[in-house]
Amino acid sequence: MRPPLILELLATPDAVPEMRRVLRAYLGAPCADLQLCASELVTNVIRHLGEGVPVTVRVACDQGGTRLEVTDPDPRALPVLCKAADDDETGRGLALLDAVTLRWGVEQGPGSKTVWCQMQGIHDGSRRMVVGVIGG
Repeated sequence: MRPPLILELLATPDAVPEMRRVLRAYLGAPCADLQLCASELVTNVIRHLGEGVPVTVRVACDQGGTRLEVTDPDPRALPVLCKAADDDETGRGLALLDAVTLRWGVEQGPGSKTVWCQMQGIHDGSRRMVVGVIGG
């Protein structure tokens, strides 16, 4: 079984494209939905907690699918799914996450919180499911 990927980074706009590249390299396959979800969650940290906040991004793949976790040091700033108006420039990130995942949630710990999501498999932009990411 493939070991989980654990990335420790500072939440900055420059870190997001590199994180997306590392996710694709880790899976060795297109993973647009995973990259989208990870980008949205790290961007939420930047937006709500500020640039430079340390985060841990964890990806684990098994027979049940793919789990993404983004942990930050503020257990109080909880994400809220809301409906953005047509002319709103922000507020769609969690709606996108909700649309492309099976489920998502938040786990609060002492001095941190983890926003996680579970995907059936990895999908590229064409909605083709990439299987066989387990093992190697």
